[in-house]
Amino acid sequence: MHIQKLETGFSIADAVAPQDLEEVARRGFKAVICNRRPGEAEDHPDDRALSEKAAELGLEWRCIPVKPGEYSDADIAAFGQALDALPSPILAFCRTGKRAVHLWAHARCKDATCDIPALMAVARAAGHDLEERRALLEAGAGQD
Repeated sequence: MHIQKLETGFSIADAVAPQDLEEVARRGFKAVICNRRPGEAEDHPDDRALSEKAAELGLEWRCIPVKPGEYSDADIAAFGQALDALPSPILAFCRTGKRAVHLWAHARCKDATCDIPALMAVARAAGHDLEERRALLEAGAGQD
Protein backbone atom coordinates (compact mmCIF):
# COMPACT_ATOMS: atom_id res chain seq x y z
CA MET A 1 0.00 0.00 0.00
CA HIS A 2 1.47 3.30 -1.16
CA ILE A 3 -0.22 6.43 0.25
CA GLN A 4 0.09 9.85 -1.43
CA LYS A 5 -1.27 13.05 0.15
CA LEU A 6 -3.15 15.27 -2.33
CA GLU A 7 -4.43 17.94 0.03
CA THR A 8 -4.89 18.55 3.72
CA GLY A 9 -7.20 15.82 4.96
CA PHE A 10 -7.18 13.74 1.78
CA SER A 11 -4.83 11.08 0.41
CA ILE A 12 -4.99 8.31 -2.16
CA ALA A 13 -3.57 4.82 -2.26
CA ASP A 14 -3.25 1.83 -4.49
CA ALA A 15 -4.98 -1.45 -3.59
CA VAL A 16 -5.79 -1.78 0.10
CA ALA A 17 -6.31 -5.18 1.74
CA PRO A 18 -8.21 -5.71 4.99
CA GLN A 19 -4.97 -6.13 6.93
CA ASP A 20 -3.74 -2.76 5.57
CA LEU A 21 -6.59 -0.97 7.32
CA GLU A 22 -4.82 -1.33 10.67
CA GLU A 23 -1.97 0.78 9.24
CA VAL A 24 -4.52 3.22 7.79
CA ALA A 25 -6.04 3.67 11.26
CA ARG A 26 -2.59 3.94 12.89
CA ARG A 27 -1.74 6.76 10.47
CA GLY A 28 -4.74 8.67 11.76
CA PHE A 29 -7.19 8.32 8.89
CA LYS A 30 -10.82 8.56 9.97
CA ALA A 31 -12.54 7.47 6.76
CA VAL A 32 -11.89 5.34 3.68
CA ILE A 33 -13.41 5.56 0.21
CA CYS A 34 -13.18 2.45 -1.98
CA ASN A 35 -13.39 3.02 -5.74
CA ARG A 36 -12.93 -0.63 -6.73
CA ARG A 37 -15.77 -2.57 -8.35
CA PRO A 38 -16.88 -5.96 -6.99
CA GLY A 39 -15.15 -8.79 -8.82
CA GLU A 40 -12.75 -6.58 -10.74
CA ALA A 41 -9.80 -8.76 -9.68
CA GLU A 42 -9.11 -11.90 -7.68
CA ASP A 43 -7.90 -9.79 -4.77
CA HIS A 44 -11.20 -7.86 -4.70
CA PRO A 45 -14.26 -10.12 -4.91
CA ASP A 46 -16.26 -7.41 -3.07
CA ASP A 47 -15.76 -4.86 -0.30
CA ARG A 48 -17.32 -6.89 2.53
CA ALA A 49 -14.07 -7.88 4.30
CA LEU A 50 -12.77 -4.33 3.95
CA SER A 51 -15.94 -2.66 5.22
CA GLU A 52 -16.15 -5.06 8.17
CA LYS A 53 -12.51 -4.44 9.12
CA ALA A 54 -13.02 -0.68 8.76
CA ALA A 55 -16.03 -0.83 11.11
CA GLU A 56 -14.01 -2.89 13.59
CA LEU A 57 -11.31 -0.20 13.59
CA GLY A 58 -13.75 2.70 13.85
CA LEU A 59 -13.09 3.92 10.31
CA GLU A 60 -16.01 5.33 8.35
CA TRP A 61 -16.44 3.45 5.08
CA ARG A 62 -17.82 4.56 1.75
CA CYS A 63 -17.83 2.53 -1.46
CA ILE A 64 -18.16 4.39 -4.76
CA PRO A 65 -17.26 1.70 -7.29
CA VAL A 66 -16.34 2.92 -10.76
CA LYS A 67 -14.90 1.46 -13.92
CA PRO A 68 -11.51 2.97 -14.82
CA GLY A 69 -11.96 6.11 -16.91
CA GLU A 70 -15.76 6.01 -16.77
CA TYR A 71 -17.12 8.46 -14.22
CA SER A 72 -20.73 9.57 -14.37
CA ASP A 73 -21.95 12.85 -12.96
CA ALA A 74 -23.54 10.79 -10.17
CA ASP A 75 -20.17 9.14 -9.37
CA ILE A 76 -18.43 12.52 -9.22
CA ALA A 77 -21.23 14.00 -7.09
CA ALA A 78 -21.11 11.01 -4.71
CA PHE A 79 -17.35 11.42 -4.36
CA GLY A 80 -17.67 15.15 -3.71
CA GLN A 81 -20.38 14.51 -1.11
CA ALA A 82 -18.13 11.92 0.56
CA LEU A 83 -15.28 14.46 0.69
CA ASP A 84 -17.62 16.95 2.35
CA ALA A 85 -19.40 14.55 4.72
CA LEU A 86 -16.77 12.09 5.92
CA PRO A 87 -14.46 12.91 8.81
CA SER A 88 -10.92 13.70 7.76
CA PRO A 89 -8.36 12.71 7.06
CA ILE A 90 -9.80 10.53 4.31
CA LEU A 91 -8.01 7.85 2.31
CA ALA A 92 -9.45 6.92 -1.11
CA PHE A 93 -8.16 3.94 -3.04
CA CYS A 94 -8.59 1.73 -6.08
CA ARG A 95 -6.19 -0.72 -7.70
CA THR A 96 -3.53 1.88 -8.61
CA GLY A 97 -4.91 5.13 -7.17
CA LYS A 98 -5.83 6.45 -10.62
CA ARG A 99 -9.62 6.29 -10.23
CA ALA A 100 -9.35 7.88 -6.78
CA VAL A 101 -7.27 10.80 -8.08
CA HIS A 102 -9.56 11.23 -11.10
CA LEU A 103 -12.69 11.38 -8.94
CA TRP A 104 -11.00 13.78 -6.52
CA ALA A 105 -9.96 16.07 -9.39
CA HIS A 106 -13.41 16.04 -10.99
CA ALA A 107 -15.10 16.71 -7.64
CA ARG A 108 -12.70 19.52 -6.71
CA CYS A 109 -12.91 21.25 -10.10
CA LYS A 110 -16.64 21.83 -9.52
CA ASP A 111 -15.67 24.66 -7.16
CA ALA A 112 -15.47 27.94 -9.05
CA THR A 113 -12.23 28.81 -7.22
CA CYS A 114 -10.45 25.61 -8.27
CA ASP A 115 -7.02 26.15 -9.79
CA ILE A 116 -6.93 23.33 -12.36
CA PRO A 117 -3.20 23.65 -13.20
CA ALA A 118 -2.39 23.45 -9.46
CA LEU A 119 -4.72 20.47 -9.05
CA MET A 120 -3.00 18.75 -11.99
CA ALA A 121 0.43 19.50 -10.51
CA VAL A 122 -0.55 17.91 -7.18
CA ALA A 123 -1.79 14.81 -8.99
CA ARG A 124 1.40 14.65 -11.07
CA ALA A 125 3.54 14.90 -7.93
CA ALA A 126 1.61 11.90 -6.60
CA GLY A 127 2.43 9.95 -9.77
CA HIS A 128 -0.77 10.52 -11.74
CA ASP A 129 -0.83 12.55 -14.95
CA LEU A 130 -4.23 14.20 -15.46
CA GLU A 131 -3.37 15.72 -18.84
CA GLU A 132 -5.67 13.26 -20.64
CA ARG A 133 -8.55 14.57 -18.49
CA ARG A 134 -7.70 18.30 -18.77
CA ALA A 135 -10.50 19.11 -21.22
CA LEU A 136 -13.07 17.28 -19.09
CA LEU A 137 -11.84 19.02 -15.94
CA GLU A 138 -11.97 22.41 -17.62
CA ALA A 139 -15.45 21.71 -19.02
CA GLY A 140 -16.70 20.80 -15.55
CA ALA A 141 -15.00 23.69 -13.77
CA GLY A 142 -17.21 25.77 -11.54
CA GLN A 143 -20.36 23.75 -12.20
CA ASP A 144 -21.19 23.02 -8.58
